[in-house]
Amino acid sequence: MSLIGHEIRKSSEFNKSVENLVHSVQEQNNKITEIRPPKDPNVQKNNELCEKVHALRGRPLFYKYVGTGAGNGPYVELEDGSVKMDLINGIGIHIMGHGHPGVMRAAIEGATADVIMQGNLQLNNEWIRLSEKLVSIASKNSRLKHCWITTSGSMANENALKMARQKNSPARKILSMFNEFAGRTTMMTEISDNPAYKVGLPTYDEVLRVPFYEKTDVKSSEKALEIVKKHIDENKGNIAAFAFEPMLGEGGYKVAPRDYFVPILEECKKNNIAVWADEIQTFCRTGEMFAFEKIGFGEYVDLCTVAKTIQIGATLYTEDYNPNPGLIAGTFAGATSQLTAGYEILRTLTEDGYLGKSGKIQKIHDEFVGMLNELNETTCKGKLRDAGGLGLMIAVTPFDGEKDQQISLLKKLYENGVIAFGCGRDPFRIRFLVPAIMTNDDIRVVKSVLEKSMQETGV
Repeated sequence: MSLIGHEIRKSSEFNKSVENLVHSVQEQNNKITEIRPPKDPNVQKNNELCEKVHALRGRPLFYKYVGTGAGNGPYVELEDGSVKMDLINGIGIHIMGHGHPGVMRAAIEGATADVIMQGNLQLNNEWIRLSEKLVSIASKNSRLKHCWITTSGSMANENALKMARQKNSPARKILSMFNEFAGRTTMMTEISDNPAYKVGLPTYDEVLRVPFYEKTDVKSSEKALEIVKKHIDENKGNIAAFAFEPMLGEGGYKVAPRDYFVPILEECKKNNIAVWADEIQTFCRTGEMFAFEKIGFGEYVDLCTVAKTIQIGATLYTEDYNPNPGLIAGTFAGATSQLTAGYEILRTLTEDGYLGKSGKIQKIHDEFVGMLNELNETTCKGKLRDAGGLGLMIAVTPFDGEKDQQISLLKKLYENGVIAFGCGRDPFRIRFLVPAIMTNDDIRVVKSVLEKSMQETGV
């Protein structure tokens, strides 16, 4: 006797219905092909919706952004009738852009399952398939062997912290970077190095800071290693993990070479300190699936956290850090549509030519950074400095790198049709989370809007 759930999804009638629905939505989305300004009849409605958001959550939106639910590639439609180019992707969620037919199809198939939300006590095949895919790609260049899916990047990080502390008990302290961002839970806010996120919160004195690589200082790596050794010496047996972003995210999209990381990781290994790579933002974006692959230190990693691009969070860990029963659990194991869409995104990235030195992601990176450098050398001479990053994570310092200049440029870009966001402090930078479906024509549009916005900002 065949199983009913599998019969449904294999039936020609079901698959035809899904394809018809995807085609119908895509037919409308395909009309969204360029930036367009707001439409007068819609502006008031959009303003009213933004005011509702303000009233409901108690603070306004950074941008007056309320989407209609329609989009095509890098373009997204808003309730004010405008179309904008989305180069922040919900802070990294929409790596395949808007309205991607494969992702849409997978999500629709997931939405037809018997449950909307799967639970850790009762799992369906979609959970197994995504977890298996994650373990498969993670284990190629590391010792990572297990996967625990959860509902967000912050919770994936919380689970990693608990695993590290249980394994290395009674050690409780954490080594982490200056300008680190780890999430919004109480403990992740403690690990994050931004005073603005901690106003009124207690401090627990559990985080020991290490300076990130500074390319203008030839002794940067040496200084960081000495500080690590000093922390270890002063906290013998009381450091559970080294939690770090392989590339700083909110801290300014800074990149460090392998030679910076390896001596620090060797020191951690010698002192039974868990190496925890926080890849919440870098996962899938660097031109390889993991930044630890791109930089080349996978053999040291004990714990790795991912989220955003796969629509859900997950903690990957070695056998040594496999926790005792009861340490990590939780009701929710992810919505079925999240699990199916996440799997399709991973399948697309790993099978359709996105990775490697000649992959689509690296080509987008080279073209986009080249565009920023060209502007800095010509019409915006000296005003778009230090363009760089890894893969689809790209940032640049505008003008003098002051906060008011950053905010003014972000608002002007939004007004002119490109959505970006800020990162870093001293200097304050503009960051782009570029979708993996960007074309050279799209990048030329960004160039035109950025050039216009720089001139209109008038610094």
